[in-house]
Amino acid sequence: MGMGSGWRIAAVAIAMTLSAVPAAYPAARKVHVVGLGATKRVPYSKVGDPAGAATGEDALKIRPLVVDSLVKEWTTGDAHDVTDRSFVVRRVLRLNDSLPGDKAAHWVWQRGPWLLVDRVTGHVTALKLPDYDPGISQVSWFRDYGAYCGLTVSGKNLYAVVAQVAARKPLLAKRLTTLDTDPKVRPDPVCGLPEWQREPLRITFHPTGKDAVSFDLIPGSAVLVEDSADEAETPAIVAKPN
Repeated sequence: MGMGSGWRIAAVAIAMTLSAVPAAYPAARKVHVVGLGATKRVPYSKVGDPAGAATGEDALKIRPLVVDSLVKEWTTGDAHDVTDRSFVVRRVLRLNDSLPGDKAAHWVWQRGPWLLVDRVTGHVTALKLPDYDPGISQVSWFRDYGAYCGLTVSGKNLYAVVAQVAARKPLLAKRLTTLDTDPKVRPDPVCGLPEWQREPLRITFHPTGKDAVSFDLIPGSAVLVEDSADEAETPAIVAKPN
């Protein structure tokens, strides 16, 4: 075998080795850019959102939730950092309010559910808070806990609720009072914003027309599980020996 043949064989072997190296490693992870955009005001009233508008409220401040330069949702109010990579913010909806036969389209804005947003993966998840009522429940956030006055399905019983972001059952659910089933005769607001205390961990609820009620809580570990990384953009190919 000549020297030229030896070089050709060596070159082929090196090329085969190099071509197999990238296939042995996962594909690169995509870096997501997540943030909240600039605030703007939109018309808003009890006519458009009878469950969520405050007395005298005629405009709503909204801002886009942007993921990788695309608007994923519209939000309202302050965001709360749950961890250094996850936050919660309230969604706002633009609802079609046109009646059958209306010649012109009619759209209204409504406050919606709370969203959990992961800055690393770009995932957006709607939170299902127990006994949460958008017209009554004002959520006060601390760590991964959300405290609010909740309303049962019957609309009669007002509850003190503390929910944990990723837990199925509430950490606290205690009956506060009975409400009239007719929303027109209920106090506005039904409940003030709950207040947190760190040491000892305590939450105080303020039902309108009633004495404040406080509960001491036993703190537990956060149950929010965050993915270690986003899924690869393309499936990784693992080199197998012949």
